[in-house]
Amino acid sequence: MIPDDMVEEVRAAADIVDVIGEFVQLKKAGREYKANCPFHEERTPSFYVVPAKGFYKCFGCGKSGDVFSFVMERQGLDFVEAVKHVAGRAGVQVREVKRSQEEEDPNRPLYEINGFARDWFRRQLEDATVGAAAREYLEGRGISADVCERYGLGFAPDEWRALRDAAAKHGLEEELMLEVGLLGSSERSREPYDRFRGRIMFTIESRSGRVIAFGGRILEGDTKDAPKYLNSPETPIYHKGSNLYGLSWARHSIRREESALVVEGYMDVVSLAAHGFENVVAPLGTALTPEQAKLLSRYTKRVLLLFDSDAAGLRATFKAGDTLLEVGLHPAVVTLPPGEDPDTLVRSEGREGLEQYLDQAVDVLDRKLQILDEKDYFSSIERTRSAVDRLLPTIRAASDPALRDIYVAKVADRTGVRRETLEAEMKRAASGSAPTSVAAPPSVPRIAAHRVPKLGAERTVLLLMTKNPDFVERAGEHVGAGDFVDVAYRTIFQALLDDPELRAPPVSMDPVAARRLQEILSDPEELAHAGRVFEESVARMHVAALDRRSQDLDLRIAAAAGDGEKRTLIEEKERVSRERRELHPDDWTTTARKLRGDTT
Repeated sequence: MIPDDMVEEVRAAADIVDVIGEFVQLKKAGREYKANCPFHEERTPSFYVVPAKGFYKCFGCGKSGDVFSFVMERQGLDFVEAVKHVAGRAGVQVREVKRSQEEEDPNRPLYEINGFARDWFRRQLEDATVGAAAREYLEGRGISADVCERYGLGFAPDEWRALRDAAAKHGLEEELMLEVGLLGSSERSREPYDRFRGRIMFTIESRSGRVIAFGGRILEGDTKDAPKYLNSPETPIYHKGSNLYGLSWARHSIRREESALVVEGYMDVVSLAAHGFENVVAPLGTALTPEQAKLLSRYTKRVLLLFDSDAAGLRATFKAGDTLLEVGLHPAVVTLPPGEDPDTLVRSEGREGLEQYLDQAVDVLDRKLQILDEKDYFSSIERTRSAVDRLLPTIRAASDPALRDIYVAKVADRTGVRRETLEAEMKRAASGSAPTSVAAPPSVPRIAAHRVPKLGAERTVLLLMTKNPDFVERAGEHVGAGDFVDVAYRTIFQALLDDPELRAPPVSMDPVAARRLQEILSDPEELAHAGRVFEESVARMHVAALDRRSQDLDLRIAAAAGDGEKRTLIEEKERVSRERRELHPDDWTTTARKLRGDTT
């Protein structure tokens, strides 16, 4: 037989419109499709397919069901044969197990608790009194009741025990509710309490439509020093880097539109959906991960990035662009007016207004070239050299050979660096061998390496940021404050992002961080091959972070309560190990020593 999780994977990958359209001539009718029923004779179409919910219904003869039941009914197949037929069309390889091998899903109680919470939050939003302020807020942002229902939006009232008490009446275990992050606890109070309070609730689903987590946005004007967004923690059923918000609703539309729109947050997704854009997804509070990029690659080749147009938004855009290129996708950048995000723009200018910006989307490398041009990066040899350093990561990321070839030709033409030189630099970076002067334009002389002190990777990055403001933006593209283990260095990093021209510790800075910053600012050392030293230092920080993650996973594996949780943690540990190996730590450590003149 076919395991349940395999059936759900096939259901998630299948496009019901595509499957039924093989037998019936469907015509689009709003968000649905209609046709003459294939199961009885009729002149007026009464057969409807609802792709957002994955089912069909004939209002004439009453037949209804999902993609599998349609194939079973139409072609006379049994369930297993129908699943295999649909899997073949969707490109999914089906595995079968003997009935004796089938096990109860150990995570079923977690899914059931999240499903209960989703329904409870929905009822609170619909309640005439409890959900009044939340409904008014959503309506003010153009989110209709229909969209709320389709995306599972709800409301968590500003009460400490409302959800807890409701769950207790249904016999749901508090320990499991604590595990999935619906309840919280503190050292001061032993009594668990509702973790989400006074918030619009966004349901996060797996591709197959099971509820795996939640995001909560506090109502406007009701901050009370609380974070604007509060999200579920990672659990055995929820790994934020492996899921995309909105994909369960958007996947079929992405296939039909042959493109995906990637935005920054929940509200952007829902707001665009309310204005007719259904092929929209968002990362879950993190930078776009390789796993999320691979998810998108199952449905499309073309991805449009609609992030904020400020400095932080651009950093996120280009980091996401490189991640998408690495899995063979073709990312393009949608540039919005200053101060606008997808939500505000579509509300002020409507669907037609946003479509104009989508039509003007440019390839991610072209957008980088535009920005470098606007910032006058091609006005001198030194700044052109810096521009090459910024462009090379995107060229390297392109796994599509034809696209990479186009990128190399564009950069060579714009910078004056020979094509052979750029290709040699990319090969050198891939092998981890010592750098050469070849990446610079022919007229740039080779710089002799100078011995510099052995500096920690975090301090080296900060030193480079203070020596040259160009490194501030580069650092922001590659690392975040959370990558700094040293709290003082983390504070300094954030201060430099806020003010790249910072030349003295701010008055409000923590005394320890202020003293460290003053030491860095007064450090006379000049690092030879600064670009390469920066790359190696960032790589060391990334490896250190992966090592910490690996150690944490070892502890969690040892303490895992069940086989299901342990399997999930072991798979995560293997992913972290693969990512660490890809950084070639032994190679780049040797390279860094050569660059610094350190022979010890």
